[in-house]
Parts: sequence; C-alpha cells; structure tokens
Amino acid sequence: FDYYNSVLINEIDENGNYVELGNEFILEVNEHFNDLPVNTSLSNIQVPTNVYNKDPDILNGAYWSEALNIVFNENFMQDPTLTWQYFGSSMGFFRLYPGIKWMPDGNGVISFDCRNRGWYIQAATSPKDIIILLDISGSMKGLRMTIAKHTINTILDTLGENDFVNIIAYSDYVHYVDPCFEGTLVQADRDNREHFKQLVDKLNAKGTGVVSKALIEAFIILNKFNETGQGSLCNQAIMLITDGAVEEYESVFEQYNWPDCKVRVFTYLIGREVTFAEYVKWIACNNKGYYTHISTLADVQENVMEYLHVLSRPMVINHDHDIIWTEAYMDNALFQTAAHSLLLMTTVAMPVFSRKNETRAHGILLGVVGSDVPLRELLKLAPRYKLGVHGYAFLNTNNGYILAHPDLRPLYKDGKKVKPKPNYNSVDVSEVEWEDTDEILRTAMVNGETGTMSMNVKVPVEEGKRVLFLTNDYFYTHIDDTPFSLCIVLTRGHGESLFIGNVSVEEGLHDIVQPDLTIANEWIYCVTDIDSAHRKLSQKAAVIRYLSGEDPDLECDEELVQEVLFDAVVTAPIEAYWTAIAMNVSENNEDGIEMAFLGTRAGLMRNSLFVGKEKRSNKKFFTAQDKHSIFTMDHFPLWYRRAAEHPAGSFVYYIPFEEDMGKKTRSKTVTASTAVSVTVNKKMAIAAERSRCPCTWIPESCHPG
Repeated sequence: FDYYNSVLINEIDENGNYVELGNEFILEVNEHFNDLPVNTSLSNIQVPTNVYNKDPDILNGAYWSEALNIVFNENFMQDPTLTWQYFGSSMGFFRLYPGIKWMPDGNGVISFDCRNRGWYIQAATSPKDIIILLDISGSMKGLRMTIAKHTINTILDTLGENDFVNIIAYSDYVHYVDPCFEGTLVQADRDNREHFKQLVDKLNAKGTGVVSKALIEAFIILNKFNETGQGSLCNQAIMLITDGAVEEYESVFEQYNWPDCKVRVFTYLIGREVTFAEYVKWIACNNKGYYTHISTLADVQENVMEYLHVLSRPMVINHDHDIIWTEAYMDNALFQTAAHSLLLMTTVAMPVFSRKNETRAHGILLGVVGSDVPLRELLKLAPRYKLGVHGYAFLNTNNGYILAHPDLRPLYKDGKKVKPKPNYNSVDVSEVEWEDTDEILRTAMVNGETGTMSMNVKVPVEEGKRVLFLTNDYFYTHIDDTPFSLCIVLTRGHGESLFIGNVSVEEGLHDIVQPDLTIANEWIYCVTDIDSAHRKLSQKAAVIRYLSGEDPDLECDEELVQEVLFDAVVTAPIEAYWTAIAMNVSENNEDGIEMAFLGTRAGLMRNSLFVGKEKRSNKKFFTAQDKHSIFTMDHFPLWYRRAAEHPAGSFVYYIPFEEDMGKKTRSKTVTASTAVSVTVNKKMAIAAERSRCPCTWIPESCHPG
C-alpha cells in the first residue's frame, strides 16, 4: 500500500520519475493556512527519521487512517474557521490535514515525533505523580550514565503542568537531586523540568547501589500524597533506572504496594549486560508496570514511550473519551503578525482506541486526534466594542497560567529577529494582574469559581511610559468542558451601556464611503475569513458591500454596524468645521496644526491633514504602523484612552516618544476629552502647554512622559 509521505511528495529521481511514496501532490498557497502551500482535498503522512516509513505497522496504519480524509474535509466544509486537523498514531506516523510539504532540518533529519507533543501525551494519559529513581553506583559509569541521563530527560519531556515529579539518585544512600524538594513532589511545569535536567546532568557515578532504600523513600512520598489529597490525584508510578538488581525486593512491595498495586513500577535496564535482567523484569511485571531494556542512545525514545501506553490502558478499556485542551503555545508561522498576544494557539484533542471486541480487554491505544484553535477565535466571543475604552477579556488555565491577555507579550527582539520568550506559555495570572496581591482573583479562577470583584489598578500604557489610575470590575467564570476560566474586565464609567441611534442606510452609506473615514480593520464588523471570496476585503469594504446589498452572503454584526453608521452620520459635520479652519491656516505657518482627527467607540476614525504628507513630523501616526494610535483587537488608541479619563471640555497634551524619530522635530498630540484631536508641532505645543497647564511647568527633558 502506497501513501503520500509529506517529505517525499513531488520528489523526482534521476530518471525523471517520482520517488517511492512521493507521487504528485498538488499544493496551492492558502491565506487561511498562513500562506503556506497546502492541499485542502487530502491529508498526508509525516514519519520521523527514527521510524522506517515502510514498516508493516506504518503501512497498515496509513491504510485504515486514510478514511480520515473524508472526515477532515467534512469538518472543514462545516466550519471554515478550522485550521490544522491531525491524527497522531501510537506507531509514530502523523496524518495532517491539509496536506503540506514537510522539510527536513539542515542535517536532513525529521525530528518531529507526534508522540512527544504535549497534546498527544495529555490526551493519551491521565495526570500522574512520578518519582524517578536513578542508580548512580560505580557500575553506571561511562556510556551507561549517559544513556540513563538521556532516559530521564526523555521521561521529563513526557510530563506536563498537570503532573507532579521528583528525582532521587541512590547508591549507598538516598540522594535527592534537589535537597529543597526532599520528601515532596513538585509540579512538572517547564521551569521545574529544565531545573531537574540541569541537576541530573551534574550527577556522577560512585559507590554501591542499594535499591531498597530508594524504593521505600519513593513509596512513602507517594502514599503521603495519596492520603492527603495532594498531587495529581490520579495515576502514581515509580521509574527505576538501573543496570541491574540483585534481588526482587519482595518484602518492600508487600509492605508498601501489595495487594492493590496503587503505584505502578516501570523499570529501565541500562546497558548491554543482561545478567540481572530477570529481577528487574520481575519488579515491573509484579507491580502493574512495564520492563524495557535500553542498550544504546537510539533506543531511548521508543522505550520510554511504552509507559504511556500502559498508563492509558484503564482509560481505553473503559472507553473514556476525555477531551483535553492544552496550554497556550506559539504558531511559528505567525511571528511577524502585529497583535502578539493573539499569536498563541491551543489544541483540543482526544484519544483513539481499538473498538474490536477481541482486543478490548488489552486496552490498545491507536493514537490521538486533534485540531488547533487560534486563541483569537476564542477572544472574538468578547468583542472589543462591547467592553468599552479600557475593558478587556482574558483566559487562564486551571494551573493559573495565562492563555490570552492584552498584557501578555510572548515575543522579544534578538537583533532583527523576533523570538518567543523561554517561558512565554507559563506566565502566571499574578504577573499580569499584579494588583491582586492577595491572589483572591487568581485563586477563584484556578478553582473554577464564578463571581465578581473590584480593584483599584494602575495601568501602564505606551510601553510603560505613562500610567492610568482606574477602578476595574472583574467578572469571571469557568468554561464548561475545558480547564479554562474567562474573565471580563470593565472599567468604572465605561463599557456598561451602549448609545445607539436610528439612521437610514442611505444616509449612513453616504457618509461611510468618504475617504477620510476609516474603521478598525482588526475588529469584526463582518466575517471575512471564512469565504475565500471575502478574504481580500477590508472591514470597511465589507460593511459597504453588506449595506448596499452587493453581497447578501456576508455575515455581519448588525449591532456594531448600526453603531458605526450612527457615528458616521453624527460626526460628518466636523469635516466642514475642519475645512473652515484649514482655509484660515497659512501654508507657510510652520507653527500651526498638522492634523485633526476623531475617534468613536464603534471603532470609527476621521482625520483631516492641514499640511502636506511630506511635511508631517510623525508620518506613522494614525497608520497601521503605529499600533498605539489606532483601534486594534487588543486596545483602543492611546490618545482615546487618555482623553476618556479627563472631564469633558478639557484637553490632554503629550509628546510621543519614539526611538526611531531621533532628533527630528517631534509632533505634539493635543487630545480633547471628547476624543476630537489635533496634532501640532512641538513649538506650538509647548507654548500651549505652558499657558494652559494648571500645574508647574516641567521641561520635557526632565520627565519621561
């Protein structure tokens, strides 16, 4: 049986023929899939380098899983917002829809193995408490110790935030790799896993291995956690990594684990020597575990994965279709997108098991099926225009980590490159909602509670150069069938009511088509990302087509469209006012107004230039390049937010501080509390600020903003 191998497709040999497993596979660039060349009719299969791509198990799995092509297609037809859909097999192959061309790394290696991914491991097993026992006796020197350390690192890579772990090294005595964690288990989050890896790497082999003391220590910790309701409250296991055992340690198991065998024991025999293999195998098989022999570094990956199949058996036998949602992770293809907090994805996945009656008692896990969900799709359920000037929504996991938040900045600049921060997906709620000093909000959301609370907060804006003092109301609740909680944050005085007036479509259309009027292109007035015919449309163009009846298939937010139509009609007269001012401004008057602009809560913006574009001091202002000055999915414009916090009729003056402006003449933005604004040059602005500011004048060089 032949299948489309994602690495070999469209490859041609020296005779001009397609290579084996590499037949012609049509690929077309698709905007919905990050502008990658894909095939939306078929899926194809990726096989890691350490798995033979014509192994009978791989061929058999590729054959029966081909039926997923129909399912994937139907899913995408029913919900065009879906992104990647896939099936990860327990044999190692990965079926991905839509099909793509998979490129090896610089060394020609395909290192991606779906069985190592967080979504696969979480779906295939339940949460677990793990204690790893490492033999560091003298016989473990050299290659054996290298293999043992690699085995521990691989086990750690299979753990996630819902798991708990500790590592004990033993020889003549029991030695915790981190003395601070003595007698306990710690959450297997990214930081702790990396911490353990560094400590394990420093271990040296010496002395005589005494297994019984280490086993007793491990059983005491696990039993204590089980009795006190700590840890994962699910599976418990001991991982014994050694080059041999001189006895069966039956008395230890009789005292601490038999007859219930609540703790599984997995054993890993390291090295080529098998003299003591029987004892090591007996320990695993009599404690509901699994025995593996690892003689080379290449054997580690496949052998470690076996424990996952054992832990999945009870779930498979009971046919528990537990749906899991992963923590946030980065979609590499979207690094250059503007709204960095919206680059993140989550995966929804579930296990797939054999339904054959003759094998049901064996609990055979076939793999895991899943789909990626961009977090921006979840945040669309809390539209910006409904939350007011300073309002926002955020999501966090049951471990207290942020899934999506306007203040989550997962990327940093390394020279000209943009890279994800090492701990971008393990930022705690308390690090962004830092006013919650008693962790009342954090605790309630982690526990999945529903409720409200209020806090006085200091909100940094303009990258920390300025601060707004606000009173926020927090409304939080748990999202059913997920490990997530949602919080809506509204600022007192904003976001609690809407102002809607009735205007005719004809009147609104006349004003909205004007070239000086724009609407927030990151907001969703009309859904343009489902139908391929609509993807090239700006939001303004989509609204115009919807209102004019040109495109009856467009799905639009009628409430928001009604708001923006009303705003367009009400603000239209200001054009004549600005024109009258412009006529009185001398072209040679360099001390005059450069630009006037206006914004409304519905995301509408108008502007009028009083000088030529080439004479503007800050050419980025009011363009998509300057995210602070326009409406985005994350926030209202900075000038709008600052003006909203002042009494009606007052003015706010400020000089934008931009590194790339250098020593050029800086423009001064004068923002009225009615969100009607003008941009003037620095000389006029300082004069105005001196004459109007009721407080002591402070030179620009003496204060940061």
